[in-house]
Amino acid sequence: MQEQIESLVREAKERIEVAADLEALDSLRVHYLGRKGALTRLLRGLGEMSPEERPAAGQALNVAKLEVQETVDARQATLQAAVDAQPFTGDLTLPARGALQGSLHPVVEVVEEICDIFHGLGFTRTEGPEVELDALNFTALNFPDDHPARDLQDTFYVNDDVVLRTQTSPVQIRTMRESEPPLAVVVPGRVFRQEQPDASHAAEFHQIEGLLVDHDISLADLKSTIHHFVRTFFGEDRTLRFRPHFFPFTEPSVEVDLWWESERGGRWLEIMGAGMVHPNVFENAGVDSSRWTGFAFGMGVERIVMVRHGIDDIRLLLDNDIRFLRQF
Repeated sequence: MQEQIESLVREAKERIEVAADLEALDSLRVHYLGRKGALTRLLRGLGEMSPEERPAAGQALNVAKLEVQETVDARQATLQAAVDAQPFTGDLTLPARGALQGSLHPVVEVVEEICDIFHGLGFTRTEGPEVELDALNFTALNFPDDHPARDLQDTFYVNDDVVLRTQTSPVQIRTMRESEPPLAVVVPGRVFRQEQPDASHAAEFHQIEGLLVDHDISLADLKSTIHHFVRTFFGEDRTLRFRPHFFPFTEPSVEVDLWWESERGGRWLEIMGAGMVHPNVFENAGVDSSRWTGFAFGMGVERIVMVRHGIDDIRLLLDNDIRFLRQF
């Protein structure tokens, strides 16, 4: 065993000392010292030796491993010094790379554009908290505790009284309680729902809510406002339809659909819900419903982005994949 160890150490040192480069040196290190290396195999064979021979052989193998490792370290230092001493061959006169310039996320772009359109109609932009009181997110918006419509907006509860808001509509209540009518606000923000994520649903997305309160506001005012928005944002040739619907916080209520032509043919796409503010909502916000009327509308921003850019999976807007976002 002793002669075998000495022979192996001599061989290793001779080969290591003439290694041509760092890559060849690392291959030799693995060959002799790696998990399946020559010296390692000898160490594993100690169990087959007699108890009398084992201590001396083990000590000799440990010394051998140290010698080989020291030879590797010395050769590595020599080769690395040679690499470091090589002159720089790059062209120092070349211009530096320009700084990478980012851009707005397509959802942010659309939020800003929509808010600008409504600003031109006299709407003021305002925002509210994402962590909201259940009383404002549901009860004040005409969702009593036992109302079945609550099941359609299942959300995440912080505790029995606090939720992650399911819509930006609670800002309506906050605005009406803090400001005297007439008023017109547009409310962008992030909302949360207990959804199973798929191509058209997400547990987290963005909404833009609108509210106008004044004297003698009618459904005709709502329709003309939405027509103006759609034709400004999507183009003058867009066709809309208004379908009766149910929302607890508006009466009458409508869904707004946009006729959309694509490679697969034309179809109606739902883009927002809207309606006349329910008298109960006015009363909960401290507004006299016998003196004031108003309308409200709400749209999912990601849906608008998907329609504009022909995106077929909402998850692409949430993944933050730079390869996808570079397109915008």
